[in-house]
Amino acid sequence: MQAHALDNLRFIRSTMEKAGSFTAVPGIGLIAMGLVAIGAAVLAHAQTARALWLTVWLAAAVVAATLGFITMWLKARRSGVSLLSEPGRKFALGFVPPLIAGAFLTPPIFASGDPRVLAASWLLLYGAAIVAGGAFSERIIPLFGFGFMALGAGALWLPAVYCDWALAAGFGGLNIVFGLIVQRRYGG
Repeated sequence: MQAHALDNLRFIRSTMEKAGSFTAVPGIGLIAMGLVAIGAAVLAHAQTARALWLTVWLAAAVVAATLGFITMWLKARRSGVSLLSEPGRKFALGFVPPLIAGAFLTPPIFASGDPRVLAASWLLLYGAAIVAGGAFSERIIPLFGFGFMALGAGALWLPAVYCDWALAAGFGGLNIVFGLIVQRRYGG
């Protein structure tokens, strides 16, 4: 009887884990990532060489991704949730593929010479990543992703000189605004 009860508990725990949502999206991490992006926009806008412009944004992406992962890990640890749980794996499975697509598309789009297309692609693909991963998270997270996608669509129609500000509005402004919401309503 005791073995049967333990099997039932394992089944219940497994079912609840699979049905759960990924709650380790870190508000403080989103805010930090937003601040990095605003700094990157200012630095990138000052560059006269296109290669240096791209270097600034790629370095900012690495710093922001590192901050995002560390703060996500810390929030998950504080909450007693594993990033490798079923909801965490589903979040990653939705989130990572659009980012990989963006990484592969960056060199040829950059070579085309139109910064609007690159800025739009980054915003659209990051938004798609957030929407897809956010399907397994708090309800506000997909809205966050749709905000990026709207900015990405709009970036296609802006004069090229405003691309840094479109990127700052998304990677900076949206991250900060939604980071504050997540921080306040969803425990960090």
